Amino acid sequence: MRSYIGLIHKEPESDYGVSFPDFPGIATAGTSLDDARQMAEEALAFHVEGMVEDGEAIPEPSSLEQIMADSANMDADA
Repeated sequence: MRSYIGLIHKEPESDYGVSFPDFPGIATAGTSLDDARQMAEEALAFHVEGMVEDGEAIPEPSSLEQIMADSANMDADA
């Protein structure tokens, strides 16, 4: 099974957001870290299932080094 990195985003007064750099179309959120993680797993599974049904290629997972080398994935306020 492939493992994909999810990035957790949190702003004051907001829920925990999760995005997947390997799947730019996926974004989800949860009220707690556990909730966000569960929602992210479900969103990723649903998205990949749709890609498979549509005959789309599933991307190879990027490494953490590749993801963090992209300045768009770095949060200057962290």
